[in-house]
Amino acid sequence: MPVFLILSTCPDADTAQRLARALVDERLAACVSVLPGMFSTYRWQGRVEQASEVQLLAKTSADRRDALMARLAELHPYELPEILAVETAAGLPAYLAWVAAETRADGAPSS
Repeated sequence: MPVFLILSTCPDADTAQRLARALVDERLAACVSVLPGMFSTYRWQGRVEQASEVQLLAKTSADRRDALMARLAELHPYELPEILAVETAAGLPAYLAWVAAETRADGAPSS
């Protein structure tokens, strides 16, 4: 089963931690890595903006990708959050199986 890496930026570490915890608690992500110290330059509403942000890297299964993206958009404080899904080309088979098991909607171990 394909595994997806979902990327999203957050305005601060507290927001990033809250979102990461919610996504894992709800079994939408097997793991969410929080990378602080990012600086973004972007165009928003006709102006070039710059801001310190925190990057989220959420690992999820293909069948939970859309639910994760919808929930992240619902919880995110930005008016238009960055939510990008990148399908992995390969990975350690045991890790990919772990992601699939940890994101099962019913919480049951995979067989």
